Amino acid sequence: MKFTPTKIPGAYLIEIEPMTDERGFFARSFCADEFQQQGLTSNFVQCNVSFTAHKGTIRGMHYQVAPDTETKLVRCTKGAIYDVILDLRPSSPTFKQWVAAELSADNHQMFYIPPGCAHGLQTLVADTEVFYQIAGVYNADAARGVRWNDPTFGIEMPFAVSVINQRDRDYSDFT
Repeated sequence: MKFTPTKIPGAYLIEIEPMTDERGFFARSFCADEFQQQGLTSNFVQCNVSFTAHKGTIRGMHYQVAPDTETKLVRCTKGAIYDVILDLRPSSPTFKQWVAAELSADNHQMFYIPPGCAHGLQTLVADTEVFYQIAGVYNADAARGVRWNDPTFGIEMPFAVSVINQRDRDYSDFT
């Protein structure tokens, strides 16, 4: 795997390295040893999947507060997403900054999202599926979110929003 650091400290864009032959290809999408060699968390304890029917749907921006912060490894297994990481760590040099990448079933890229960062996405095509590996168990009492369109952050999405749930739409301004 190829690990490319983003401007957000601890966040990486990860590319698989396919071995191809007449059948297609084979590649590792996770290896604990390779993650540990990069100094990254490799103790994923939960896997989640989301399916989104409509292009332009927004999910997020979600995170969990200490002591229940989460590390996430996110990949798109069907369709395509515009995936966003937002740094909410006050001590970080990139506090309140964001990075984004297109993750798709075709490019096989993944985002590694460190604890203390919010995560969200917009679907680029209909019928999109996303697979999440998470280091940390979901705790509803620690779950938080910020609005993707909060002017504090200036996050830009590629399309007008077609679907967003009420919780994600109604988060208060970040303070």
